[in-house]
Amino acid sequence: MAKLKVGAVGTGGMFKGSHLTSWLANPDTELVALCDVNKEAVEKIAAEHNIADVYEDYRDLLARADLDIINICTPNLYHSEIAVAALKAGKHVFCEKPDAVSPDEAVQMAEAAKESGKVLMVMRNNRFRSVAQFLKAYVENGHMGECYTGRCGWIRRRGIPGKGGWFTTKELSGGGPLIDLGVHMIDLAVWIMGNPKPVSVSGSVYTKFAGTELSDSAHSAFGEKRAGGVFDVEDLASGFIRFANGATLQIEFSWASNIEQETRFVELRGTKAGFSLIDDDLKLFTEIEGTLCNIQPQIVKNGHGHGSNIHHFVDVVLGRNEPIFTPEQGVDMIRILGAIYESAKQGKEIQL
Repeated sequence: MAKLKVGAVGTGGMFKGSHLTSWLANPDTELVALCDVNKEAVEKIAAEHNIADVYEDYRDLLARADLDIINICTPNLYHSEIAVAALKAGKHVFCEKPDAVSPDEAVQMAEAAKESGKVLMVMRNNRFRSVAQFLKAYVENGHMGECYTGRCGWIRRRGIPGKGGWFTTKELSGGGPLIDLGVHMIDLAVWIMGNPKPVSVSGSVYTKFAGTELSDSAHSAFGEKRAGGVFDVEDLASGFIRFANGATLQIEFSWASNIEQETRFVELRGTKAGFSLIDDDLKLFTEIEGTLCNIQPQIVKNGHGHGSNIHHFVDVVLGRNEPIFTPEQGVDMIRILGAIYESAKQGKEIQL
């Protein structure tokens, strides 16, 4: 069987760190073309990995009839534009998160995927972590009972990525840590809960550390910093999500705040059991034979799941698996994030 030919748009840090090696390692794909507005940088990557063709305009890339898959790792603003164009050109699309910067754009992506009959998948790497797979099975097999409330977040002490660049420029990014980090942990929590439909949100956003130059997080290395550049996004967001089945979820995401240390967490509570996942440390809380018990599963870690997500996408394209993620879930995610920003602006709960 001939390999699927892949063309990548956007070859910055996320592509180099999480996508590139996955495409090269997959036995069913061949990375044949790269596209980036930074010609010097993209030519360097192409030379290092023997990739023949380089483009500066994604439209020229999409004009190639031999490409099967387009991988998108551009600044957030361009995700929807390129994805819709690629789907209309008859390509399958794998896109870095977030899906889009507005609900309307996420809807356009989902509609384009449906009309084209091609696979559209957006990075949801946390679903592929071994601990997440364990929790999903634990809940689906009824061990949690009714999973009715919880909280999730990713909070940093000082970890602003690419300050002054596209990360902190709302026009390009769509927002700060809520859209950057929120996609990860909200998605993980909602997926484990069984993807209940969100019906309303309430939230607040704050910008208190735009002037700081301190960093204690490796994640602040993402993006290109620009002295004197734009910083018009939040550095902390908090909120509350209600779902159609009555479940609720508290959220908090920050690039900078006065806490002890950077932490990622999901905590969910059910009628039979609950769990706390803090970074990679999982604990279950339940009752056994009339006794309250704390259980710490011994799960072998498998990294952050980026490669597994891409390999799953390839299996879906080849008809070997059903998609773990659907464009409709992406629409729900961007509706949640957009409504939290709107709630912060209006100072009231927003119905979805």
